[in-house]
Amino acid sequence: MRNSRVANRYSKALMDLAIETSQVEAVKKDIENISLATTGELNQVLLSPVIGHEKKVKIFSAIFSGKITSLTESFFNLVFAKGREVVLTDILKEFNDEYRRMQGIKVLELTTATPVSEGLKEDIKAKFEALPQYKGVKMEITEKVDENILGGFLAQVDDQLFDASIRRDLAVIKKQFVENMYVQKIR
Repeated sequence: MRNSRVANRYSKALMDLAIETSQVEAVKKDIENISLATTGELNQVLLSPVIGHEKKVKIFSAIFSGKITSLTESFFNLVFAKGREVVLTDILKEFNDEYRRMQGIKVLELTTATPVSEGLKEDIKAKFEALPQYKGVKMEITEKVDENILGGFLAQVDDQLFDASIRRDLAVIKKQFVENMYVQKIR
């Protein structure tokens, strides 16, 4: 809980700085680049309590200097100086969430039994954008694969779940067989 609060505050501060200096899109691009790079070994180095803050700043600068804006670089230098590198990935995620809120972008979480093609994802996205409740709303798709749904898909936007899975259909059929509607119930 505490880490998410810290990450939220830092991400809001970065967003406010980006808005104030009219660099929102540039900072968003920087955040995407940092998110792609902070996986595996780099993430372990940045989260390591053994490595000092100054060394982490040097590593971060060596990797990203010249590739990100000075605003983003100085912001993350501050994060390292304050010892908040533990919430680095949370800050990146919160910034992306904040950006989506600001731009009015909804996240469509698509769960399928097998990976689907980009064309099919775009078709599903277009269908959802055409729904009355999402008229004029831009959507971003995140994909998950879950073999337990057997087929079809689950789509979630905010707190609304659309279940078009085979697992659900089989559960409905099973319920219909259990509740035999041709046998009269005795009162």
